[in-house]
Amino acid sequence: MIDVIRKESRKVAEEIIEVSKIGEGDVLVVGCSSSEISGGIIGKNSNLEIAEAVFEEIYSVTKEKGIYLACQCCEHLNRAIIIEKELAKRDNLEIVNVVPQVKAGGSFATTAKKKFVCPVAVENIKADAGIDIGGTLIGMHLKNVAVPVRLSVNKIGQANIICARTRPKYIGGIRAVYEEE
Repeated sequence: MIDVIRKESRKVAEEIIEVSKIGEGDVLVVGCSSSEISGGIIGKNSNLEIAEAVFEEIYSVTKEKGIYLACQCCEHLNRAIIIEKELAKRDNLEIVNVVPQVKAGGSFATTAKKKFVCPVAVENIKADAGIDIGGTLIGMHLKNVAVPVRLSVNKIGQANIICARTRPKYIGGIRAVYEEE
């Protein structure tokens, strides 16, 4: 089962990056319910082994591309985000003091805190694309105009996934001209 979860996680990460056209320096936010992946109910059956497998595959893909990974905590930590300190400094994000745990923050964020080079927590981020694994509600951490993205993989384990990319807002009126890309 873990090998399948790894393959699905890697495929989802590769596809969202390709489809959303994010690249070096951009941010991918991921919310992940290991409970849902294992067939349980979100928040009830947290599984560190599953979370580690998903994290390792997505993190590997983002690192290869120079993309920052932002890992969402669960609602017990108000969906705080675990990121590398380098990103917090670059974007002038206020660092908050919290350490995610399996039962308060979730297995995925707990794994990020352990595996990032210099992890910190922030309350908010505005990511360029996102992966919601198991209904974790990542929308609050995407830029203002989020566009749903369908991938060839729509589940990791038993968890539904919903992905999004973002685009700049269209502003102006009838005389406005917009970039094609």
